[in-house]
Amino acid sequence: MSLAYTPTRPSASGTGVTAPAGFEAAGVPAGLKSTGKNDVVVVRNLGPQFTAAGVFTSNRVAAAPVHWSKQVLADGRIDAVVLNSGGANACTGAEGFANTHRTAEYAAELLAVSAGDVAVASTGLIGMQLPMDKLLPGVQAAASALASDQNAADQAAAGIMTTDTVPKLVSRIVGAPGSGQVVIGGMAKGAGMLAPALATMLVVLTTDAQLTAEQADAALRAATAMSFDRADSDGCMSTNDTVLLLASGASGTTPDLGDFTAALTDACCELAAKLIEDAEGADHTIAIRTYNAATEDDALEVSKAVSRSNLVKTAVFGKDPNWGRVLSEVGTTKAAFEPDELNVSINGVMVCKNGGVGEDRDLVSLEERNVRIEIDLNAGTEEATVLTNDLTHDYVHENSAYSS
Repeated sequence: MSLAYTPTRPSASGTGVTAPAGFEAAGVPAGLKSTGKNDVVVVRNLGPQFTAAGVFTSNRVAAAPVHWSKQVLADGRIDAVVLNSGGANACTGAEGFANTHRTAEYAAELLAVSAGDVAVASTGLIGMQLPMDKLLPGVQAAASALASDQNAADQAAAGIMTTDTVPKLVSRIVGAPGSGQVVIGGMAKGAGMLAPALATMLVVLTTDAQLTAEQADAALRAATAMSFDRADSDGCMSTNDTVLLLASGASGTTPDLGDFTAALTDACCELAAKLIEDAEGADHTIAIRTYNAATEDDALEVSKAVSRSNLVKTAVFGKDPNWGRVLSEVGTTKAAFEPDELNVSINGVMVCKNGGVGEDRDLVSLEERNVRIEIDLNAGTEEATVLTNDLTHDYVHENSAYSS
């Protein structure tokens, strides 16, 4: 995962959830948002296969749609997904779960599918009941507007935005021309409460590949581990995180699972980078790379510890290459290293060498958006990178005023 993400796999001509064959989508305004913008979305798998996999928040206070969608996924099948912004339907008790069930049943009736095959995902303010008198008509409007073109994908991606400033879409091609190509598409939202396992995100990924439920699950878990689980904006874990992979089989092709997983991972890495790039109030996007670690887990622990440091994040916001704050966070971890063998570079300048003063810190420029902090543990050969962002006045203002 890099700052200005460069895909390692080719993109399809279209992008988003309708890029692969066998999918329709729509996004409509239903009045859940005071802005009048799109806030209800339907994504439908037309088959002939309806394979699905999902990864959800590990927050013990999980939203009603998370509980419902986990049940839906028990048999590895999803026919459609209903998503809404403008309300998280989290911490809403029995009524909230009943409203999720009611949403699935209503969509199922409109689409002539089983309610047990309709996943639901919500995002927005926690602790408020969804206005069903607005949501259900929105579901009906979205179901009536379903289409498979680029505009449909764009409208769907816009409909799941909350504090996002731009929609986030992606596509990838797996395989060479003439050899049975398959396409991956996807959309994501998330701009705050972004912390690993997963992050406050709704992600729908689609593919026209022929996959079993076990293959889809393995590929998705491998992809999220390398992407969304390494995106950490503010250390706050959401109640609603949902990442779904739907496979229609419309290509008639079963891809090499390794190639498919690599392309899916690449697509997820691009979406994760877009989430951090659009993080609430951020002035800088920061890649924290820990390398020469004894294990990958050590490298990941160190990078995550530094990414969670408010002192590091505020220093970057102030354009201060304060490497002492980085080193102090490294010291809180259980990673294998010797303190007098640590090196830290900021934007290519080794400001800390062998645990002490390195090159002149005045050589470091933090004027540009992208910042790279590299930590050399000198303890092995493994590495891991976590993406985060700085902590700004705008972030504090936005989250102190946020109520919708």
